This record gives sequence, structure tokens and C-alpha cells, in this order.
Amino acid sequence: MKTKAVRIHGKMDLRLDEIDLEPIGPDGVRVKIISDSLCMSTYKAAVEGGNHKRVPDDVEKNPTIVGHEFCGQIVEVGENWKDRYKPGDGFAIQPAHYYKGSLLAPGYSYSQCGGDSQYANIPLETLLSDCLLKYDSDTYFYGSLAEPMSCIVGTFQAMYHTKAGSYTHEMGIVENGKMALLASVGPMGLGAIDYALHCDRKPSLLVVTDINEERLARAASIITVEHARRLGVELHYVNTANLTDPVGTLRDLTGGTGYNDVICFAPVKAVVEQADAILGYDGCLNFFAGPTDSQFKAEFNFFNVHYNATHVVGTNAGNTNDLKEAIRLINAGVVNPAAMVTHIGGLDAAAEATLNLPGIPGGKKLIYTQITLPLTSLSELEEKGKSDPMLAELAKIVAANNGLWCAEAEKYLLAHAKAI
Repeated sequence: MKTKAVRIHGKMDLRLDEIDLEPIGPDGVRVKIISDSLCMSTYKAAVEGGNHKRVPDDVEKNPTIVGHEFCGQIVEVGENWKDRYKPGDGFAIQPAHYYKGSLLAPGYSYSQCGGDSQYANIPLETLLSDCLLKYDSDTYFYGSLAEPMSCIVGTFQAMYHTKAGSYTHEMGIVENGKMALLASVGPMGLGAIDYALHCDRKPSLLVVTDINEERLARAASIITVEHARRLGVELHYVNTANLTDPVGTLRDLTGGTGYNDVICFAPVKAVVEQADAILGYDGCLNFFAGPTDSQFKAEFNFFNVHYNATHVVGTNAGNTNDLKEAIRLINAGVVNPAAMVTHIGGLDAAAEATLNLPGIPGGKKLIYTQITLPLTSLSELEEKGKSDPMLAELAKIVAANNGLWCAEAEKYLLAHAKAI
């Protein structure tokens, strides 16, 4: 069958193509993709082209489909998988399956599978790794956001600590400890704030920093200090650009002892070094942000490594269990990743939006792959709705939901938008 798909043809070369999907055979599963949220990781793949670890070296001759945060419906199941899946099932996907140590992943490596496509054939490696997960919801964008949320879940799990005299690593953040999230009011940062407040091991102090007052204000209006207080967490939003001594001020919020857990959301030398400087004894720094510069470096205080047992860890993806946990929390309404979404668009908007992600303000750009729609900011819906009745109705729905994208808005869009 034919499908429209956005493929990478080389460095900074993404194109909306029409391609043929091969018959699935007895070991295959075919899916209809409904939503895919764009990720900076895809932009980095576009920048590096065939030099990217997950993109094939010969991508210029054999393009692959991009997009790895996708969700939709299963439409066809090969004989060998009929005991596991059936047509009509919803699905979410864990792209980072590391099958037999390989870095191959949907959204980077395959000519037949990626999120920015109408339909896709799921790779056998994904099926064998149990990375095609059943998704019991008809709100598809939550399934797309489950993948980035799983990265956050994995990050919290990867933090570790020790006790004096012990060599055993105790995994996870310190319960009732002091936690800082630096440069953390972008889409992933918002998800981390939400998760920190609602996970099974909450900090008692949570400090969120950024240098953009507008983004800080938006975060504070969505995840409020009052809500955190009701959950037993002292939450502070801090604009470090306004401080003469950011490190001193941040440490003062802990009573001078420093933080047990610090996550850095920006690949910026000064931010990494600030994260190091505010660690307390046995403090763990997680470098979450993925740099495009393979030579990115920052200074780390090795006096504190020796005498204060400070340490660093990095995470770049969640695993399948993290994705299952993210889906559970989202479907149960414990966390709401809708705050990540600031733009919507159709499949025809995906290539240009991906190539320009760093320059587009806001959070997640959510692509609906079965429709045509220019990339549209949620804040623009009312203005653009003056000439488009569909967008006008979406503006009303979003406004009634505290300015956030929601299930009602998605259902209305899918019912009224023009098919691509």
C-alpha cells in the first residue's frame, strides 16, 4: 500500500514523500499512525544525517522515516503475532529497544517505520523486544507524549545515592530530599516538574530555574506552588538571570546544605557548572540535555567528588518499563503532559517544523499525520479562527481548558480537519 511519510535524505534534508509499504508477511504488524510529537532528537538526526548513530550511513540513497513519539491503531497483524495483537487495538511505541545491542530505532533507522507517516510496518526487532505496547485510550496525543514522559521516568530512576561506608547504589531520587531542575520550563522540564510532584518518591523541596520570565510564568500558572504545597512539596520558580549570585541563592533555599538531586535540561556550560556547584553531600547530577556538539565539555569540581561524594549520570531515553509506567500515570490522570504541547499541525507541516525546531518558541509541536494543517500555535487559534471556523472552535475548547490541548480538542480536530 502507499503512504505519505516524512523521510530523511541526508543532512538537513527532510521531505514529504509518497512511498510503498511492503506486505507485512507472517512476522509483521501494520499500524495507522494518528499522532506524533516532534522531538529535538529528530532535529539532531537531521543535522547529522548519516553521521548520527541511529541513522544509516547510506541514508542519502536509502531514506528512512523520521519521528519516534507516535501513537495510533493496529490495522493488520501477521499470523505469528495474532495471539498478541489484533486490528483495532491502540498502540504506543518504545523506539529505543537496543535489540541485541543495536542502536536501530523506529523514527531514525527504518525505511518502513517512523512516526511522521500515515501508516507504517513495525520492525521485527520492535516486536521481539516487546516495544509495541497496547494503548487503551482513544486520546492519541497522550500516547505520543508517553514516550518523552518515559524518558523523564527513566531519568528519575537513574539517579543514585550511597550511604557512608557502603558501596551499594540506592537507585532513584532521595525521598523527601532537596531537588533542583535547571533550565526546566521547556516541554521536558514541565513533564519533570509534574512527575516530581506525583511520583512515588517525592522531594520535600523542588526548585525550578530558567532565564525566561514568560516561560517561568506559564509553568507557574499550570503547575502552581499551591498545588505542590497540597502535595507536601515546597516549590520555587526562580529566574536565575535576575540574581547576582545564582549559586548562593539556590543553595540558600536548601539552608546551605545543597541539593540531593539536580537535573540539567540545557546543554550549556554555565548551567552544567551551576548544577555541579549546588550539589550537596552525595549529590547526584543528571545531565539530561543532549548536545549536538560531540566535544561539549564543562568543568566539574573534583574536590567535591573526592570529599563530598558528588557524582554525575546521564540519561537519554526511557526503557519499556518506563514507558508502561508513563502510560499508566497518564491514563490514570496522575500526570498530565498536555502542558508540553504548544503547537499543532498536519503531516505536511512536519518536515519544515522539525528542521526549524530550535527557532520555534514554545514546547512540543504535535503532528496529526492523517490531516493537512499548517503548524499553528495554540495561542494563535483565536486570531486565526477569525477566518477559519474550525480553528475558532478549537480556540474555545482550548481556552476552556486553561489554554491546554486536550482530548476534546483532538477529537474535534480529527473529525473536522481536511485529510492529507
